[in-house]
Amino acid sequence: MDLLRSLPIGLYIEKPFSWLHKLDPRVKLAWLMSLILSPLLSNASWRVFLVIFLLLITWLSFIPWRVQKKQITWLLLLSFFVCILTAIAPDGLTITYQPRLPEREVTITQPTDYQYILYSFGNFNVTRRSLDLGIKVSTLLFTLIYSSNLYLLTTAPEEITAGIENLLSPLNKFKLPITELILTLTLSLRFIPLVLEEIQNLIRSIRTRAIKWKKLGIKGSIQIWVIVVEKLLENILLRAEQISIAMEVRGFTSPSEHQVKWSELRIKNRDIIALFILVIFWGFRGAIGQM
Repeated sequence: MDLLRSLPIGLYIEKPFSWLHKLDPRVKLAWLMSLILSPLLSNASWRVFLVIFLLLITWLSFIPWRVQKKQITWLLLLSFFVCILTAIAPDGLTITYQPRLPEREVTITQPTDYQYILYSFGNFNVTRRSLDLGIKVSTLLFTLIYSSNLYLLTTAPEEITAGIENLLSPLNKFKLPITELILTLTLSLRFIPLVLEEIQNLIRSIRTRAIKWKKLGIKGSIQIWVIVVEKLLENILLRAEQISIAMEVRGFTSPSEHQVKWSELRIKNRDIIALFILVIFWGFRGAIGQM
């Protein structure tokens, strides 16, 4: 078992170096925030369009299918089941009222074939409101998770932190520790693979010992897992101490004394085109995406 490859976590992919990799991280961050914010107060059609748009971007970016298949498959299945469960759940409109006309007259004078309940099986009803709510919830879940994952897959941690630091640089006038926060974020992103590696090594060490869990019982199993968690925390703290010592040796004493340029940020022609398309994107959002 290789946690660095099996878990659906948006780790950075260096190759193939697609056109998404070449975009400025600030431009990609603007697109990410747009994809996250545009579903708010939007109709179901716009949210379905966002799902199709993200899948189309993934296809055009030529990211290998072996990287995407687990993430897309599980996320689509999760969104599908969320849509089904929300659609068959009560829609919240449990208002009962007395009709003004007798039931027979209401049926006769019904001018259209409109029905609020679309499907009915047993005690479950799929209404127009519940189906619309199911589509909105499932597409919102897919958009929020997958857009963030796609951003992490195509943007190096150093580029992410450099872009955020550049966007937050005006806050330095208010004496906020922007550089310290960005350095902490960079170390956190780089520390995630180390944590996964430690977990992977401990799980492999347990599997090689062929422990018979049934003979140990619940109490014995809990004792072993407590020892494993203690060892994991000990190894993680040891890694953190080694990183801090390495930084001190290299002169990382304060942000003012050791400035590091993680990535060179320059707006190029492709970034301008991406920003222009983003303006068109919000224009469509205002025209067809309103509730």
